[in-house]
Order: sequence, then structure tokens, then C-alpha cells
Amino acid sequence: MRITSALIDPALLDLPWHIPLEDWPADHLVALPQGISRHIVRFVRLNGVVYAMKETRERIAEREYNLLRALERIDFPAVQAVAIATDRLTPEGEPLETVLVTRHLQFSLPYRALFSRVLRPETMNRLLDALAALVVRMHLTGFSWGDCSLSNTLFRRDAGAFAAYLVDAETGNLHPKLSEGQRSEDIEILRLNIFGECLDLQAAELLHESIDPEAVVDDIVARYERLWHEVTYEQEVSRDSRHHIERRIRRLNELGFDVAEVSMSTSDDGGYLVRPKVVDAGYHTRRLMRLTGLDAEENQARQLLNDLDAYRAESHLKDEQQAAHRWLTEVFEPVVRAVPANMRRKLEPQEIFSQIIQHKWLLSEKAGRDVGMGPAVKSYLDDVLVNKPDEQAVLGVEADSLSGTI
Repeated sequence: MRITSALIDPALLDLPWHIPLEDWPADHLVALPQGISRHIVRFVRLNGVVYAMKETRERIAEREYNLLRALERIDFPAVQAVAIATDRLTPEGEPLETVLVTRHLQFSLPYRALFSRVLRPETMNRLLDALAALVVRMHLTGFSWGDCSLSNTLFRRDAGAFAAYLVDAETGNLHPKLSEGQRSEDIEILRLNIFGECLDLQAAELLHESIDPEAVVDDIVARYERLWHEVTYEQEVSRDSRHHIERRIRRLNELGFDVAEVSMSTSDDGGYLVRPKVVDAGYHTRRLMRLTGLDAEENQARQLLNDLDAYRAESHLKDEQQAAHRWLTEVFEPVVRAVPANMRRKLEPQEIFSQIIQHKWLLSEKAGRDVGMGPAVKSYLDDVLVNKPDEQAVLGVEADSLSGTI
């Protein structure tokens, strides 16, 4: 048996590689919700870290491993490739398939685990928004997926919305730039896959009666096209309306996209043709990281930055870095420490803080005054967080119930 690993963890050597993955003993496994897969997938906890194991052919595993490593280098939202185990043999000398090892994305869930009984329209809308943003970001980087679907995506809560992560790259290809044909092929695959997934949910009576599968696929394509147009279209601006250029860049930043440069040329009528070069999503995430060192999803980062900016204004601090340091030590960290230890695995700290900000606003609206952070934190912990279930993707369940977790 041979292991090629991007992460040095000697405990990987202790796993029962001589046994087919579907027969691995329960004491090695942790049961987590997972999407529909063509391959055998199991989850293993080693030294407090959960890994996903997928059995597949060696050539496919090596290709996906390299692709995921390449996506990690450009900071694309995808699972992290850890290792591939090849040349596996049973005790009788029979060859076994290669196993691709990825690091499980903490606090993430497959789409089928995001609802308890029926997928509601508002939840579907948030999933589609997240998936459309993921595919746009993917196409901007030159990555064609080849198997766009909800099943091949993991979702993390993001301040009332969702953030989407690619979890299966075996059909993908990374290019310097995608052609219109490559983009169109990805979108057509997305349409077919989501239609099938909606029919599957409908057959299991898990789709709300108001959701029409045909309308859903039209909707996801429309969301993608609107966002793609917004980040790529060439805008004509007259000479006396140059402020529209700055407004366009601000609008792209609000959508979460960074602008590296702006290409401008003169038009026949004396105006300007403007095309921003959008390099990546994560504008607010990177700003929050730069100021505070906190790693958050885009919507979470936007809310935290708004709270930071309000704190800076109220404190009359002109220096942004000084304000960020004081906000982190005087506002964010005390709120996180106030969460009892037995509740800290329900949601990640940034999501808890985002929800407390929203809860504080609702309480203040009801009271007609600012209720303050302390009472808002106590009310949220006593009335909201205590009633939330632990995220299955964090705690898992007993391995014996693996077949029942979807």
C-alpha cells in the first residue's frame, strides 16, 4: 500500500487499508450526513479531525487529488485534498480500489440534510443563490465542473444565507479561460442534474407542494446569468457620468467580488466603454481577515464589518486598525466567550455572532430603543441558541446508524 499525502498525519497508516471501504469496522467510522454518490464514501475521525474517504479508480483519484490541490492554491471554495492511498491489497493478495482522502468541511451539510421534513421555497431559494454564486466564481477562475449539481456541493450557513463549496471535482478541468461553449455545457448539465434532484425530492415527498421542478431549473439558470452579466458586462459611460464607474465597482464589492483593474476605452460617441476585471469573490472576507484575523463566510464578514464600522463611528476612532483591534477584544471575543461550552458546537462563532447582531436588532425594534449587546446576548442564548440542534456535520452520530443519515 502506498500513500501520497499533502498533510503529514501518521495516523493515516493505522487505518485498515487492506479491507474494502464498505466493510470498514464501525469503530473507525463517524456517521455524518452525505449526499448521493456513485462511489463508496465513509467518514473517519483521526486525532480530532474528520476525513472523507472515497473509493474510486487510481487514475480518477490522482486526477481529482491534483485538481483539488490546484483549486486550494487559488483559494477556491472546495474541500481540501489530503491524500490518496494506492496499491491496496487484501490479505489474500486481491487488488482494491484507490481511496481519495479529503478533509471534511466543518459545519457543512449536503443539501438533503438542510431540512427536517420538507424543503421549503425560501430554503430552496437560498440554496440556488449559493450554487449560482459558486458556479459564477468557478467560471471566472477558468474551471469547468462537468457535473454541476446540488449533490456535489456542500453548504455552510452564512448569516441567514448559505455559502457553497465544491465537493466532487473528478469531472472538472482547469483552463486559463473558459469559452462560451464550455460555460453553456456546464449550465446545461446543471439544469439537468437539479431537475433530477428535484424530482427525487418530490418522489420522497420532501419537496414543498408549491415548488415546481421545471421552474426551479429555469430559476437557477436565470440567477446564474444575472450574476454573470453583472460581473462581466461592458458598460458604456458618458464623459459627464464617470461616477458610474465607481458605483459599478462598489456594487461588485457589495456582491462580494474583488476588482483587480478596470479596462476603459473611448466609444464612437465620445464616452467610455468600461469593463472591470473581476478576479475573485471574497471581498468582505479578505477585508475582515486583514483587519481582525477572523476567517468568515462572505455574508458573515459583511455583517461583522458593519458592526465594526458602527463601533468605530461610536468610539470616534479614526485609525481603522486600532478600531478593529478594540472591537475584536471588547465586542467580538466577549460575546463568543459568553456562549456556554455545551452550546459552542451548535454553530461556528462567526455565525453565532452574526445571528446575535440580527437578534439585537429585532429586540431593539420591538423595544423602540437600543437594548444593548449584553441583554441581546443573554436573550439569544436563553431563547434561541438553546433550542437549536447540534449541527450533524460537527458531532455526527453513532456509526451503526450510518445508513439512516442522509
